[in-house]
Formats: sequence, structure tokens, C-alpha cells
Amino acid sequence: MQKNVWSAQQMEQYEAWLRGQERAAGTREKYLRDVRAFHSWLGERAVEKEQVAAWKGYLLEQGYAPVTINSMLASLHSFFRFAGWTGCQVKYVNIQRRVFRESQRELSRAEYQSLTDTAHRLGKTRLGLVLESIAATGVRVSEVRYLTVEAAQRGRAEISLKGKIRVILLPGKLCRKLLKYAKKNKIASGEIFITRSGRGLSRGQIWAEMKQLCQKAGVEASKVFPHNLRHLFATAFYQVSRDIAKLADVLGHSSIETTRIYLVTSGAEHARELNRLGFVH
Repeated sequence: MQKNVWSAQQMEQYEAWLRGQERAAGTREKYLRDVRAFHSWLGERAVEKEQVAAWKGYLLEQGYAPVTINSMLASLHSFFRFAGWTGCQVKYVNIQRRVFRESQRELSRAEYQSLTDTAHRLGKTRLGLVLESIAATGVRVSEVRYLTVEAAQRGRAEISLKGKIRVILLPGKLCRKLLKYAKKNKIASGEIFITRSGRGLSRGQIWAEMKQLCQKAGVEASKVFPHNLRHLFATAFYQVSRDIAKLADVLGHSSIETTRIYLVTSGAEHARELNRLGFVH
């Protein structure tokens, strides 16, 4: 029986295959990093299901979070599908659905306001507007590039991701701020959030600038990352609409189960709900 053996050429072909699948640059980078991590651990041995299961056990022993391990296994499974090694896939780590989020990861509306106020106070208008745009629309950080001058003029943005196109409405006040910023910075068309060289802001740049803002805004760094703004939008949208199906469409989720993860309440709110049960006198 032919053994499943790695090759440098195979990795190059896999990267090209991911491009053909229209995977985002960040996704491609992660998949390749995870696959190489497994390859480094495996050494010269052939790839077998038993080895993949052993790697999963190794990651658990090293203290990796179950969700991280499952993410790494998903990358590996993607490579196996490409290579035709379907017999090498293993089960994911079983994770009980959380009923509340940890407070140290929960970004409150007041903390969000502090971040945006601080950004504008320090003259970081672009960063402040990026934060407001993500929080007001729920777009992914990789989708900020679709917030163009034309989109602000129309009041809606067409977002293309993974072969799917969705249209999101932009609040009128946000449109006015975006167009005012574009006019001031002589951006006549295309992406609004660009660097001095005219290139679109990368997710890494946005992440780094947000982290630099934490201390001056008085917000814990563990709470400040672009995806938390998307969570904040999802929570606020659902509190107003109570329509999880509509929220899933706005966020661009294929499954409502994914959207449910965004609606997990904070630990403090969960505790208040338990207290309201009134079983302790």
C-alpha cells in the first residue's frame, strides 16, 4: 500500500489549490502554518491516522485550547482532502457549547466608546473611523476594503467572500462621516481606508493600531481586537431586532449555529439571570 509521504512540491501545489478555492490570504497563511507545524512534529514518518490522533493528544498535553486544536485539525483535514488522504482525518475535540463569555474577553459599549473617543482625541481619525465602521456594520476586518467611496455614496456595500456576495446597508451617519473623511484626504474613489502609499489597510495594521490604543483608552488589551467589534455589533443588532436569521444574513454566516456563538451573553449578565430565578432566599 502506498504511504502518505510529504514533499515540498506538494505544499506548493496545496498553496496554489487554496488560491484556486479563493481562500483569503489570512486563511491560506493559517492553513499552511498549521500543516507545517504538524509536519515539523511528525518528522520523516509517513502520515497515518494514528499519527494525527497522537498529534491531537500532544497538543492537548501542551495546554492548547480545544478550539485552537480543532482549528489546527481543520487546516490539516483541508490538506488531506487536497492530497486525497481521506483516511487520515480524526475526530475533533468535543467542546461543550458555552452559555456565557469570559468577562476578560467581553468588550462593553462603554469600552468601545472609550476606544473611539481616544482615537479621535489623539488625531487618529482613520483608526477611529475604522472602529466605528466595523461596529456599525458588523463587517469582518478583511471586509473593510469594501467600504468604498462608491459604497458610502450609495448607502450600501457589496461584499464578496468565498464565492458569495451579500449586500449590507450603511447607516446614514456613517456614510456622511466616511465621505467627509474621503474628501478631506482627497480620496475620490475606491477604498476609503488606505495608507499613504495608496494601498488598503491590512488586517495586521488595523490589529496593531488597535492594540496601541488600549493603554491610553484604559481598556484591557485582551478585549481589543477587530472581531470583538463584530461581536458587539451582533449583540446590539439582536437586542433590537430579535431576528437571528436576519442577523446571520447580515454577518454573512452560512449557518445560524455560527451566529448563535456571537449571541452568548457575558458572565456578569448570565449571573444576573441566575439571580433572577429566585431559588436562594
